[in-house]
Amino acid sequence: MGWWGQRIPIRVCQTAGEDNFFGKVSKFEPYLINGEHNEERFTDKVTGRVPDPQGRNFDVFHAETLGAGLAAVWATDNTREAIWDAMKRKEVYASTGTRISVRVFAGWDFVEEDVQRPDFAETGYRNGVPMGGDLTQAPDGKAPTLMVRALRDPDGANLDRIQIIKGWSDADGQTYEKVYDVAWSDNRALGDDGKLAPVGNTVDIENARYTNSIGDALLMGWKDPDFDPAERAFYYVRVLEIPTPRWTTYEAAFFGVDRPDMVEPTHQERAYTSPVWYTPSNG
Repeated sequence: MGWWGQRIPIRVCQTAGEDNFFGKVSKFEPYLINGEHNEERFTDKVTGRVPDPQGRNFDVFHAETLGAGLAAVWATDNTREAIWDAMKRKEVYASTGTRISVRVFAGWDFVEEDVQRPDFAETGYRNGVPMGGDLTQAPDGKAPTLMVRALRDPDGANLDRIQIIKGWSDADGQTYEKVYDVAWSDNRALGDDGKLAPVGNTVDIENARYTNSIGDALLMGWKDPDFDPAERAFYYVRVLEIPTPRWTTYEAAFFGVDRPDMVEPTHQERAYTSPVWYTPSNG
């Protein structure tokens, strides 16, 4: 292990994956009642049991929830001290439950070849800042360059795309946000409207199965094409998998019951990182 660290995943619950989801509370566990599937798994409310005095609808049904999430830190060691230090410097990311590995560095002088280097992390720390870090005072004529590596869950689905979400504010304090598709699988191309076509869908809904015949195992990528050194900004990374079954689809196939019609049968699991912040010299 080098000084550049290792990823330490923190799992919320071993039975919280979409294909093995036991529910948010014991009432929603997947048991049979008189030989019948526990209907409360799909139909009972998680929120909204007490009416809102202002008449707003806060209903969330159990079928609308996802299995769980994971948090991960890039720590120098698997110790309390090292994990605490990683959280303090915000070198962390989260996922919807998948074990995607994603790492981000930002700087002013990274080149495309750097993301392929075997000493990727060492180069990132030496010449930039990791996710959760701060950039200040842009050199003349330069824009933030983000090195991103995203690797699929070894037991999960291939990757669809990497997106970078940029937020910024102008001199009047008006805030903006833009999503950039920066790396993607299957040799797709951005359309004239700047949008990326969907990756496709291999899910067999009736049998709750999918294949990794689309998507890529590893994606990398990005330089801000719209950078204004006078504007405060942040950048964070979102990594999307190819479509996979929701827990409701797995459960309907296993118990032989109808899927709830309030939710789609598939979804795209994802990971999202702490941001990198940019502050101009006068900020």
